[in-house]
Amino acid sequence: LISVAFAGWTLKDSATPTDNSVEAGFARDMQVHHAQAVQMAFLIRDRTTDPTLRTVALDIITSQQQQMGQMFGWLTLWDLPQSGSSEPMAWMTSTSDEEMSMGDMTQDADAGPGMPGMASEAELQQLEDSSGRRAELIFLQLMIAHHRGGVQMAQQAQETSEHPDVRTLAQSIATSQAAEI
Repeated sequence: LISVAFAGWTLKDSATPTDNSVEAGFARDMQVHHAQAVQMAFLIRDRTTDPTLRTVALDIITSQQQQMGQMFGWLTLWDLPQSGSSEPMAWMTSTSDEEMSMGDMTQDADAGPGMPGMASEAELQQLEDSSGRRAELIFLQLMIAHHRGGVQMAQQAQETSEHPDVRTLAQSIATSQAAEI
């Protein structure tokens, strides 16, 4: 009986992601990534009269905030800090910096090196300073690149995570963001 209990405890302990795991890195980095998408969605929601674009913005706001809460909860459940000891995107080891640059999109220095699809502070300011069709165009350009980066991150987590809940959320993110693109 003692050996069965010890085996169960060992299995449970090994199933909990560690600080430098794919699961923890994905949860932390995707929260940062989602936070920027939510920021951009709020900006366009207030700058457009296009009903489709307002619906897309509202969907991004609600779905990505819910997913951020889910990932925050995982880290808490796993007894891991919300920020880790590894560099951002360290869990995504198979992706080169060139692949993560997402074309001509620059990287936000505050988001960490090589986070795919992140808009720069200058690009966010340009969106904030714009209105009407100009704001819509900037938003769409930024969000398409942003979603491509999110899909890339989610696919990597889906392929490399050993945690079924993480793989399920990663699949959901990849599917929904690909559809929005």
